[in-house]
Amino acid sequence: MNAPRTPRVRRRHHVYVVELDDRVWNSARFRRSNPGWQLGRPFVYVGMTGLDPDLRFDRHKAGLQANRFVLLYGLRLLPQLYERHNPMTYKEAQAMEVELGIRLRALGYGVWQG
Repeated sequence: MNAPRTPRVRRRHHVYVVELDDRVWNSARFRRSNPGWQLGRPFVYVGMTGLDPDLRFDRHKAGLQANRFVLLYGLRLLPQLYERHNPMTYKEAQAMEVELGIRLRALGYGVWQG
């Protein structure tokens, strides 16, 4: 008799960070969400996806399920801030998205999260 199969954990989710143009600071909503932003630090969007981060960024820029700030101000992905964490499970990605946003804010970044 075969032993029962344990469910396979699927590690196909990713966190990603997009650098935003400095003009995002003109948005009162973004400024209100970042009272601890430090002059000279970047502005970023932190998100999670079941897609490859490059594809997800392209979808943002094409206006498909796009975050407004990434659509208007997204410049490039910053893989040095997230690559080491990927891939992960959905629950891990949810937690890492929040953790990464908190960590970057503590470093003085201006952060918007998905």
